[in-house]
Amino acid sequence: MILSSRISPEVIKKLSLSEMEKLCAELRSYIIDVVYGTGGHLASSLGAVELCVALHRVFTTPEDKIIFDVGHQAYAHKIITGRYKDFCRLRTENGISGFPRPDESLHDAFIAGHASTSISAALGIAKAMEIKGDFHHVISVIGDGALTGGEAYEGLNNASKLKRSFIVILNDNEMSISKNSGAVANYLTQMTSSTKYFETKKRVKEALSKSVIGRELSKSVSGTKELVKFAIFQSNIFENLGYKYLGPINGNNLSELLDVLNVAKQLDYPCIIHIKTKKGKGYLPAEQNSGEYHGIAKRTDSCRNACNDTYSEIAGKYINQLADKDNRICGITAAMKYATGLQHFARNHRERFFDVGIAEEHAVTFAGGLASQDLIPVFCVYSTFIQRGFDQIIHDLAIEQEHVVLAVDRAGFVGEDGETHQGLFDVSMLSLVPKIEIYSPSNDAELRSSLYKAVYRSSGVAAVRYPKGEAVLCDRNDTDYDLRYFKFDKTNKGILIISYGRITEFAKSAAKHMEIDLLQLVKIYPIVEKSVESAEKYDKIIFFEEGIRSGGIGEKFAFELMKKEWKGKYRLIAVDNCFVSYGETESQLAKYKLDIQGMIKETGEFFEQA
Repeated sequence: MILSSRISPEVIKKLSLSEMEKLCAELRSYIIDVVYGTGGHLASSLGAVELCVALHRVFTTPEDKIIFDVGHQAYAHKIITGRYKDFCRLRTENGISGFPRPDESLHDAFIAGHASTSISAALGIAKAMEIKGDFHHVISVIGDGALTGGEAYEGLNNASKLKRSFIVILNDNEMSISKNSGAVANYLTQMTSSTKYFETKKRVKEALSKSVIGRELSKSVSGTKELVKFAIFQSNIFENLGYKYLGPINGNNLSELLDVLNVAKQLDYPCIIHIKTKKGKGYLPAEQNSGEYHGIAKRTDSCRNACNDTYSEIAGKYINQLADKDNRICGITAAMKYATGLQHFARNHRERFFDVGIAEEHAVTFAGGLASQDLIPVFCVYSTFIQRGFDQIIHDLAIEQEHVVLAVDRAGFVGEDGETHQGLFDVSMLSLVPKIEIYSPSNDAELRSSLYKAVYRSSGVAAVRYPKGEAVLCDRNDTDYDLRYFKFDKTNKGILIISYGRITEFAKSAAKHMEIDLLQLVKIYPIVEKSVESAEKYDKIIFFEEGIRSGGIGEKFAFELMKKEWKGKYRLIAVDNCFVSYGETESQLAKYKLDIQGMIKETGEFFEQA
């Protein structure tokens, strides 16, 4: 067995080709075992095993810099670079990140939780090294899905001006999370699957092999492949930008990878290496359904008690139901069709469904264009990714009051997805936008009601935010409210809990246990005047918020009370000035005093203060 705690880039440099192939098989087996225990991104990492091994054979980190985009494909890299023992604690509290993290290892050149960033980051690193007189190699590894993001092209355009080695590896597996769509995907498919291309390539090779000069020429990358590419395609987008284009090659073939990486290593100008890999390589279920195996939950998560639908599934199904009766409604996703529950909409309303790829900025402005023509676009997007479209929300939607619905998925803590994916900033960010309306339901019925109001009762930008995971079910029919008031105080204690979203259920249990009152906000912004009028009657108010404290609803509610010259005492419990690391959602809620026990403890201490 080659894979062990002693595995390192130095060990790989001493292996034979057959030993490296054996190592790849062992890495796959280890990744599968660990990811089923911890959850994580499986298919992408399985497809990139040979690439990671080849990179560490040809280059030397941390002197040479490898920047992954988005990091879904970096598990083998982590194991190779000294994290074999720690890999079993992937995405766990006090364990290792699911993405490259420079604070975790010197071999991780840059953080990589969001897509389409690697080329820009790599260019910055390359220029910094150049300024310092360091001419080690810089390699950006970007997937074809990430290539649909606009930042990738901004990076490509600027990096083409370099007068030094700069390697961009395009890992083309024809998938991001949902199946790739659009001109970029079609272009790459044309480049790699043209029957004419391969037939001509074969004939040219056969002709060259009949002469001594031809045999020598056919051994070089700049021989048959360049000749055939020129004959068929004349040029390609990468060469037009100023890059030397090498490929396409089989990215799951170590021999081919080593050859092309060694060629690229000798170049003193930017180049693109286009590799074709099999997502889920070596694990048949993932090969056959790479979308389902893009990210998987740990085994214990598969046995949910009630097997309720997730909030994402409920939202997706309800949006589809609304669209059945209203042909103005359009569904938009940024490469997250299944993850956001929009597969039902895509199947039933194909002409009104749009998957724009990993391009959230475009998605927001595109939605504004639809809305300007009296359609009702609903953009289903993770909280962590709507951050990327903040300028477009202000400039392209809010100023003209275009009616667009943002269905903000994964709001709040996201557990093992870690710092890069926590949905803690959307409320503070979105509530800065003038005239926006924000809803944060606590159960399935409130979610449907909030979506209905966002679609039909809002005239501008409306956001409905909901958490990751299984939905709390409600048997109430009267969910058409912006706030709810729970009276549990029988002895006039004069203290009130205020909360919203998922943690309302915990707040309700805490309030009932302590026999104090609870105010639940459903429409959280603008703050409903009636909620402030109800709250100012109390002597003490404690606000629990599953989000960042600065700029959140808790702070805004306190300001509304201050404007009324309220004289009571106020405490706000929220995530304050920090990023939340990996761990189970329950653990994160407990750490920040947002579970039942934490609420009881914080409220009790607050109540006992003079």
